[in-house]
Amino acid sequence: MSTRIDYQSDNLTDQHRLAPLLAPQSIALVGASLQMDVAGNDMILELLQSGYQGKIYPVNPKYAEVEGMLCFPSLSALPESVDLVVLAIGNQRLEAQLKEAIRVGAKAVVIFGSGHLEEDIDQPLLERIRQLANDSNIPVCGGNCMGFYNLDRQIRVFPQHIDRHFRSGGVTFISQSGSVLTSLLWNDQKLRFNLAVSTGQELVTTAEDYMDYALEQPSTRVIAIFLESARHPKRFIEALQKANEKNIPVVILKAGRTEVAATLAMSHSGAIAGNNVAYQAIFARYGVIAVKSIAELAATALLLSMPQRPGSGGVAAIMDSGGEREILIDLADDIGVPFAKINAETTAVLVENLDEGLEPINPLDAWGTGNNYKAIYEYCWQALMSDPDAAIGVFVADLTSGFWLHESFARICRRVSARINKPIIMMTNHQGSGNQDLAMRLTQAGIPVFDGAEPTLAAIKHAFSYRDFQARTCMVPMLPVTEDVRESWRARLQKGDLLDEAEGLRLLSDYGIPTQQSIIADTLDTVLSAANELGYPVVLKTATQGILHKSDVGGVKLNLADEYALKEAYFDIAGRLGYRVLVTPMAQGSIEVALGVLSDPQFGPMVMVAGGGVFIEILKDSQVALAPIDLNEAHMMINKLAMRPILGGIRGAEPVDIDGLAQALARLSLLAEDLGDLIAELDVNPVKVDVNGCIAVDALVVPHGVKCAEQAA
Repeated sequence: MSTRIDYQSDNLTDQHRLAPLLAPQSIALVGASLQMDVAGNDMILELLQSGYQGKIYPVNPKYAEVEGMLCFPSLSALPESVDLVVLAIGNQRLEAQLKEAIRVGAKAVVIFGSGHLEEDIDQPLLERIRQLANDSNIPVCGGNCMGFYNLDRQIRVFPQHIDRHFRSGGVTFISQSGSVLTSLLWNDQKLRFNLAVSTGQELVTTAEDYMDYALEQPSTRVIAIFLESARHPKRFIEALQKANEKNIPVVILKAGRTEVAATLAMSHSGAIAGNNVAYQAIFARYGVIAVKSIAELAATALLLSMPQRPGSGGVAAIMDSGGEREILIDLADDIGVPFAKINAETTAVLVENLDEGLEPINPLDAWGTGNNYKAIYEYCWQALMSDPDAAIGVFVADLTSGFWLHESFARICRRVSARINKPIIMMTNHQGSGNQDLAMRLTQAGIPVFDGAEPTLAAIKHAFSYRDFQARTCMVPMLPVTEDVRESWRARLQKGDLLDEAEGLRLLSDYGIPTQQSIIADTLDTVLSAANELGYPVVLKTATQGILHKSDVGGVKLNLADEYALKEAYFDIAGRLGYRVLVTPMAQGSIEVALGVLSDPQFGPMVMVAGGGVFIEILKDSQVALAPIDLNEAHMMINKLAMRPILGGIRGAEPVDIDGLAQALARLSLLAEDLGDLIAELDVNPVKVDVNGCIAVDALVVPHGVKCAEQAA
C-alpha cells in the first residue's frame, strides 16, 4: 500500500494559477469507494489508468484501503497539504468538506455534485461555495462537472471510468457540457487531446481561465470550445487576443443561437446565453471559427491540429469515382470551398499518366482500367500536390481496412505526404471510419481520415478563413472627432432626455456622417417658411417628444410638392399628434439601407448595417461588428449583405457610391465607441444611397433610461 511517488517538472505551465488544479503533484479523493460503477470508485480507476505519477490520497472514514492504497478518514488526517481535492460526495456535505479543504491548505478543488439543495437558505449553497473559494483564491472545476483529462501530464480526474488508454495530442477541448465532452473525448480516437475539461457551472474557474492555461502549453495546436456563454466577457476577449498572438486557432460551437435554445441554456447550467449577434461579431473580430455541429467542431479541430496549415490556393482532390467527384464538386460549391486552379505543367503530367478518356482536371477521377494504378495515382497525386495553387490535398476513398486497393491508396498518400510540406488528408463519403484500423493507422501517420464530405469541406473552409484572417491588414482607424465634440455629446446624453430627430441628425453630422437638412417648426407660417427655404418637394414629420416610430402613428408625410399639400399635411399631423414638426427636403437617393448602433450588455457597443425595407424587416439582412471598425471592415460588412448585388447596379442601373456608404458606417462606429455606453438605441433608417453618395434621412437616438410616450402607453 503506497501513495505513489512525487514527481517534478520544469513545464512553464507549472507556474500558471491553474497548475494546482490541472497539473497537481498530489490529489486527495474525498468520497473514495470500493463500490463499483459509482463516482467514488470510478475516479480512482481513472486516475490509476492515466498513469498519474503524483501522490494519491483516498479519503473516506468507511475504508482502511481502496484499490490497494491507504485510505484516510478525513482531509485533516492526511500527512501533507495536497494540491488538489476532488469532492465526489453528496450536495449536503459539499460545504463542510470545502471548508475543510481550505483549512488544510488545498490549492484547488474539483466538485462533481450539482450543489442544489431542495430546502436551501436565503444564500444558496452554490453562492456560498463560490464565495468560500473566491475568498480563499483557489480555482474550482465545477460544480456539476465531469472533471478533466490532462493527457500531457497523465492525469484523468473524472467521475466515470472507461478502460482505455489515450494518446496525447494538440487539441484542447473545453466544454460547458459534460456529454458533449465525452462525445468526442471517448468516441473519436482520431482526435488527440492534450487537455479536455468539463467546466460545469463555472462557479469560480471559467472557460476563459482554461483557455489561458491551454495557451501556455507548448503542445496546444488548436482550442475547441462548446460554449453556452462567456461568463467574463473581458477575460474572454483577452484570451482570444492571446490566441491571436500565438497563432492558435479557436473553434467554438456556440449554443443558444436561437431564443428557445438560449432559454434551455439558462436552465441547463445557469449561463446567460447572450446575444448571438454580438457573439458572432466578437468571433469575426478575433478570428474565431464558429461551427454549428459537433461533427463540424471535431473535423475542424482535427484539421487545424495538423502540423501543416493550408497556404494560398484551393483544394487539390483525387478519387476513384466520377460520381463521387460530382458530389464533391456540388457540395464544395454549396459550402464555398474553392478548388485549386492547376497550371499547364500539372495538367501535362496528368495527361501523360492517365488512362485514355479520363479528364486531366482537378478534382481528378484517376481510375481507368486499373492497370498500373499504383504508378498512375502516385504520379498524378504528386503532380496535383506540387501545383502552386494547391493549398491542401484531399484523397477521397471510402476506406475498408484490409482491402488491397485502399491499403495501396494509404501507402501512396504516405509517400506523397513525405515529399510535400502541405496538409494531406483522406476523406470518406460516409460516417464510420473512426474505429477502423486503416483509418487509425493513417491518422497516426499524420494523414488524418475525415468522415463525411460536408463536415470535411466545412473544416477546410474554416481553415481557409483562418488563413485569410491571419493575412489580414492591420486596422487603420478613422480620424476621431475633437475632444470638445465628444465630451459635449457625452454631457448631452448623460442628461437622459430623448433626442429629437433634428438633434439626432446633428449628432450624426458632428461625427462626419452626411445628413438631411432639417428645420423644426411649430406654426403653419414657420412650416411654410421652412419649405420655401429648403425647396419643394418636402417631407413633414411629427416632432412631438416621445414619439419614436413616427410612421407607425401616421406622423410622416412624404413628397409634398406644393404649399397646398403641405398645409393639408400639417393640419392633419398637428390635429392628431401636436403642432411641433420637422421639415426636410425629399431625399433623392435611389436605394435605402439602414445603419445602427447596438448596445450589448456583455461586449459593449457594436455597429450595424442592414438592407432597407423588406431586406431588414423580412429577410433580416444585416451585418454587425464590434466598434470601432475601419474602411476595410466596413466594405467587408457591406459586401456580405444579401442586397449587395443591388448596390452594384442591376438591369442597367448605375452602381451606388459604396465607398461613401462605407465611410458613413466606419464614422458611425467611432460614434459607437465614444458614446455607445450612453446609448440604448440608435437607428439611422433610412440612409438613401445613390451614385453621388449617401445621406441619413432619419435618426432615432435613445439614451439609456429613456421611456418614450409609446412605451408609457
